[in-house]
Amino acid sequence: MKFSKATDYALHYMLYLAATGSDKPIGVVQLAEKQGVSPTYLSKILTKLVKAGLIESASGANGGYSLKRKQEEISFLDVIHAIEGTASLFECGLKHGPGCLVQQVMVEAEERMEQYLRDQKISVLAEQYSAAQAK
Repeated sequence: MKFSKATDYALHYMLYLAATGSDKPIGVVQLAEKQGVSPTYLSKILTKLVKAGLIESASGANGGYSLKRKQEEISFLDVIHAIEGTASLFECGLKHGPGCLVQQVMVEAEERMEQYLRDQKISVLAEQYSAAQAK
């Protein structure tokens, strides 16, 4: 299974926004420099996170992006769904219908993975990140 680079970047940006703990918005250029990606590419990712209601944007000289929801409420799955969508990772290409045994195994595996990612909160990693930065 493989997620896109956009998902990788989105998870890292969400972690960075949560770990800074600042109420001030962080500009796209600063975020892009932090991760070494182009501001244009990052803007596309951030737009998806805004549409998903995970972050908000503020325009103007002191504008940028900040968390919209409490970091304790934001799961890895929320971020992944914002970038990748919610389509199933596996779909049986044969015409077995809903009784396909292979499909049933794959759906159960996906449900377990999603539950695990739903349980993983950005806030927990932000605490670990902040502690590591303080050393």
